[in-house]
Amino acid sequence: MKSITRISLLAAIFLFGGTGFANAQVKFGTVDMNRVFSDYYKTKDAQTKYADAEKAANDDLNGRVETLKASMKDISQLNTDIQKSDLAKDDADAKKKDLQTKVAAARALDKEIADYRSSKQKSLQDQFLRMRKDIVDDIMKTVSDLVKAKGYDIVFDKSGLSAGAVPVVLYARDDLDFSQDVITALNKNAPAIPAAAK
Repeated sequence: MKSITRISLLAAIFLFGGTGFANAQVKFGTVDMNRVFSDYYKTKDAQTKYADAEKAANDDLNGRVETLKASMKDISQLNTDIQKSDLAKDDADAKKKDLQTKVAAARALDKEIADYRSSKQKSLQDQFLRMRKDIVDDIMKTVSDLVKAKGYDIVFDKSGLSAGAVPVVLYARDDLDFSQDVITALNKNAPAIPAAAK
């Protein structure tokens, strides 16, 4: 009930406030932050760097897993050889010793793989969060500069969703959107793309 009263009060202030918003020229603007984020050249650079780091980590991990698979195959073969009844005692003892060594090495490698996977996942996540924070900081500074330059009083993110997964901005005229101005300002120092890459 209190929230309904508060909403009604805000509506009344907007509609009937004699000396407030009704008599003031309030300049509204909207920005599509999803579009700005995806069209910023640093976002694309960050995505490429992250994908490269992720591939390198996966390649390294896959190499270790293949080594473990080969080791497990050797262990299985040694187990088979030891079970042979015609195996001489000295040969059987040597194979048992070799088996113990390989099993210990395989266990150590298995633990190393688990630790590596965990540490790499954290490292990649930290790298992603750092890159995202830097990009968001750039975007917010540019939006703030444009807000001051253009004299906006209130700016909404038209791509934002409420806690109920409903768009925060239900409707806004296209001419209120200055997303392209933000993108242009952000990309003004983008490195030139080589002709061969176009």
